[in-house]
Amino acid sequence: MPNSSSTPAGVRPAGKRYFPLNADQRGAAETWVEFGDRTPSKPRKASSVVLLKDSPAGLKTYLTYRPGGSPLGTVAFPGGTIEVADDDVTDWVGPSPTAWAKSMGTDDIGLAKRHVVAAIREVFEETGILLAGSDASGVVEGISGPEWMRARESIAAQETTFASLLERYGLALRTDLLKPLSHWTSPDFAHRRFDTRYFAATPPVNQTPSLLTSKGVWGRWVCAADVLADRATSALGDEIGLPNTAGLALGELVVPSVEIILEKIAAARGCIAYLNHKRPINEYQPKLVVGDDGGFSLEVATAPASEGGPCRER
Repeated sequence: MPNSSSTPAGVRPAGKRYFPLNADQRGAAETWVEFGDRTPSKPRKASSVVLLKDSPAGLKTYLTYRPGGSPLGTVAFPGGTIEVADDDVTDWVGPSPTAWAKSMGTDDIGLAKRHVVAAIREVFEETGILLAGSDASGVVEGISGPEWMRARESIAAQETTFASLLERYGLALRTDLLKPLSHWTSPDFAHRRFDTRYFAATPPVNQTPSLLTSKGVWGRWVCAADVLADRATSALGDEIGLPNTAGLALGELVVPSVEIILEKIAAARGCIAYLNHKRPINEYQPKLVVGDDGGFSLEVATAPASEGGPCRER
């Protein structure tokens, strides 16, 4: 069974791709196969944001370590689940919820709104990047101090809501600064499953990512091409240096969605080209494959290049 780690950056085989399972997934896969196919658990709705910036070495993105066996991966883009309080956010500028639903390929306008709110809230909680302003042309500045860190901690602990923070500072979501990317659902056998919408954004001027004081372990800007060039090695896992990352290759640290998005980023000519690229919102769900030797892998049916693959973004 071929492994995605053998694929050079920017190269997209047609048809299907195969990815390794991480340690948490292997246990769930063994149980699923041993006891026969069962009804999969209901996935939780989630949003994840691919932060981007240009560099001389190529397009960079912000990756973070996620503890606790997150369905988004051990290393992933900032993100998390939709919360009930996300419905309380009403002030925003940019595309309307109806327009967002259309661009995301769903008829559920309320769900599209929740995904957008969750995306902006999660990236604020985890990195301090806030896609909000007082009007359609402004973006909030000076949000790196202790007051804003306390606000992030309070929202993350659900002691206060994102809506109340926006109201306090007279801010509206700048939904025009966010772009939809793709739609991924966790494999059926997983114990914890996400139905995740991926978005992309560039940090506003004068905003710099920082980890949440109480939860942040590791996070930094990485050059997508460099990460992919080293994906057969344990360079990234060793840099993080935790027991569940050291000695592991990229495919054992990230879920297939992250690896495929990294490939597209590496193939893009820059932020403007990547964000302005017209792409359909392809839907993906990795499927468990059992090899002749009894080993497991994840199979992902890939979209053809004409539907938004890296070769279109060059």
